[in-house]
Amino acid sequence: MKFRAKIIDVGCLNHFTRVVNTVSRLTKACVLRLTCDHLYFVLSGRVATGGVSMWCELSQVNFFDEFQLEGVSADANEIFLEVAPENLSRALKTAQNAKSVKIKLTKKNCPCLTLAAELPSLSSVSRVVTHDIPVDVIPRRLWHDFREPQMPDFDVSIYLPPLKTMKSVVDRMKNLSNYLVLEANLNGEMNLKIETELVSVTTHFKELGNPPWGDDGSQSSSPTHRDPDLMAEARVDIKKLQQFLTGQQVNPSRAMCNIVHRRILHLIFLHEDVSLQYFIPAVM
Repeated sequence: MKFRAKIIDVGCLNHFTRVVNTVSRLTKACVLRLTCDHLYFVLSGRVATGGVSMWCELSQVNFFDEFQLEGVSADANEIFLEVAPENLSRALKTAQNAKSVKIKLTKKNCPCLTLAAELPSLSSVSRVVTHDIPVDVIPRRLWHDFREPQMPDFDVSIYLPPLKTMKSVVDRMKNLSNYLVLEANLNGEMNLKIETELVSVTTHFKELGNPPWGDDGSQSSSPTHRDPDLMAEARVDIKKLQQFLTGQQVNPSRAMCNIVHRRILHLIFLHEDVSLQYFIPAVM
């Protein structure tokens, strides 16, 4: 099992750092899945028991100048590592403006991702800062727990309003309630609502648009026959939604959510070479 990669371009390094920072704000531990073409940060929570799930996918060719991987075997050319993304985030912070960053799977007292950053120097001697980030190697028999979650057959899919606006609304509502209802329909309308014994607050968004899910394999039972004015809703823990909106540094070009009525809120951020999916279970 071998893995080594190198980033030289500063723009790619900063972009990769933003992605890792986003992941570190969403979870204290996750699985890093490495393949020849992609990296995945995976949080496999059990939605049925109230846990959130995350799937963040990066195309390695858009980040790394060098990328070599030998998986556990020829027929399973992948590596699954459990990692604390905050440790990786801290290491990358010291590497900003580095001439290059090398990441390698090593064996110290335990398996580690070793990050070596070559920093600019006024002398001819290069300065290299090295971080050893402990990881756990996930055995192959458990890999099936960390596969891409299937997109649920949603009732409504809608583009999100500007994320700063949405975060501002959610931040204010959090002071009034622990739960928030997000509802939307196929006319591009979305409402954020809280209701308590003392207060009822609703924020309305209109003309957001609905993603054109079609024949590209996304939704087998498209809700095209649904009444466009009929709302689908999910009541969620407001802290989990706020954490997602606060943590994201991906600055997506497209942000949308799918609602499985009273079951799941599925948030999707897309930005060029990064896709981030986040599943929040509904509560009654």
